[in-house]
Amino acid sequence: MAHVVILGAGTGGMPCAYEMKARLGNSHEVTVINENDFFQFVPSNPWVAVGWRDREAITFPIEGYLARKDINFIAARVDRIDAANSRLELSGGGAAVDYDFLVITTGPRLAFEEVQGSGPDGFTQSICTIDHAEKTWQAYQQLLTSPGQIVLGAMPFASCFGPAYEFAFIIDADLRKRKIRHKYPIKLVTSEPYIGHLGLAGVGDSKSMLESELRNHHIDWITNARTTHVEQGRMFVEELNEEGDVKREHQVPFDIAMMLPAFRGVHAVANVPDLCNPRGFVMIDKNHRNPTYNNIYSAGVCVAIPPVEPTPVPTGTPKTGYMIESMVSSIIHNIDNEINGREPDQEATWNAICLTDMGDSGAAFVALPQIPPRNVAWMKKGKWVHLAKIAFEKYFIRKMKKGTSEPIYEKYILKLLGIEKLT
Repeated sequence: MAHVVILGAGTGGMPCAYEMKARLGNSHEVTVINENDFFQFVPSNPWVAVGWRDREAITFPIEGYLARKDINFIAARVDRIDAANSRLELSGGGAAVDYDFLVITTGPRLAFEEVQGSGPDGFTQSICTIDHAEKTWQAYQQLLTSPGQIVLGAMPFASCFGPAYEFAFIIDADLRKRKIRHKYPIKLVTSEPYIGHLGLAGVGDSKSMLESELRNHHIDWITNARTTHVEQGRMFVEELNEEGDVKREHQVPFDIAMMLPAFRGVHAVANVPDLCNPRGFVMIDKNHRNPTYNNIYSAGVCVAIPPVEPTPVPTGTPKTGYMIESMVSSIIHNIDNEINGREPDQEATWNAICLTDMGDSGAAFVALPQIPPRNVAWMKKGKWVHLAKIAFEKYFIRKMKKGTSEPIYEKYILKLLGIEKLT
């Protein structure tokens, strides 16, 4: 009997557990380890931050749902991975967990420390976790009592830019619904070299479309923005030119600021010798297996993917839901191969599909493959994207509670976009 341990229970880890158990059956053991005892649907956090959703709507306790599928669950932080001996050491003196195969789907560590004064423990807000989104909602409610400057964006080394745009448009929509938008200047401060870069060197007409939308919504911006530090009510930003030299220095005032941080690997993963790159992301081969430790696989935001292109302010490459699902499916196939004496042979499709909410409208981006040059690159916008994202939230959470082993993004998103198959 093989023991497969999945480290992390997010939008990669939970589907991985269900599909892995369905593939391997009861003759093998599957265990999920996650620091929190609940699942959270992270894409809905921008809605939480303006009060359109609450914790109950986008979270649920993990253990009972996994137990229905005969999947073990441990709610604990892993403090150390002894990769040489295939063992995990848990926090609080818990018993060590041995594994035959380890799948790392932890997501990132939020590296607020890279910009002094940033983060929920500093002077800026975040929407990266449900706890952060709730704190942002509290700050936003205070702002509604006294109009002021709103600043949103992404720090150097950020690799997930979509939520910054989403939150800008969602706040704009919420203020318009309250008929007080005219009292709140909004500015986007992003490390992208241009609006609509998205860490992907743009997708289709994303640059001109998003610039037009920002103008239409009276949202100003600074690109090539290297945020150096933050103080109470003031953000210090160096705007770089194409050569990477300082073009202009800004002191951006704010009454509320939500800035997406740089990502790094979580400590337990990053500290394993020869497992990760210098920023703590897991190095994988084409079959999603680590070259040094062949029984360790990884999927999602925690894997090492090179930037799409060099940028004056460092940016990372995003990992979207469809791409993560493809990684997970490849890993399950390859572990099943190994258990049955065959070599791993499945590769993920590096395609990006993203539904970006814009408050009362939205935009869908498709990049095939994600890294240029591409076979397909387009975007479409309209109210239907906003409605589709609402529907997908409910669909995904329902499927996670049901314990589905079917590909969720492929079943829903491809049908929505009228695409039969991505190649």
